[in-house]
Amino acid sequence: MPASPVCPCGRLGASRKPLAFAQCCGRYLDDFAASPAPDAEALMRSRYSAFVRERADYLLATWHASQRPPSIDFDPGVKWLGLEVRQHRELDVTHAEVEFVARQKSPGSPAGAPARA
Repeated sequence: MPASPVCPCGRLGASRKPLAFAQCCGRYLDDFAASPAPDAEALMRSRYSAFVRERADYLLATWHASQRPPSIDFDPGVKWLGLEVRQHRELDVTHAEVEFVARQKSPGSPAGAPARA
């Protein structure tokens, strides 16, 4: 039986090995209406995986309405290099913050920089 593809977000399981996509972000991307990401870190990781897999449907569904663009166009030739979650903290019952670095290489441009969401 072929191995399941590793999740692009890079989350490690209890064995310190990368989780399979289906056991990690895949469950949110494949059924986001019934299985939303349970916390801010999972949401950030799943959105990174959606960019890697060019899943505009998931990105648009998980973008806050006040900030959501009408559509998403993916740049051809982008290579996603990895996600590093530096910090995840709960601010209150309904708000959290995730500090992360999403690295990608576009033709003719440098790789990503740190961000906070």
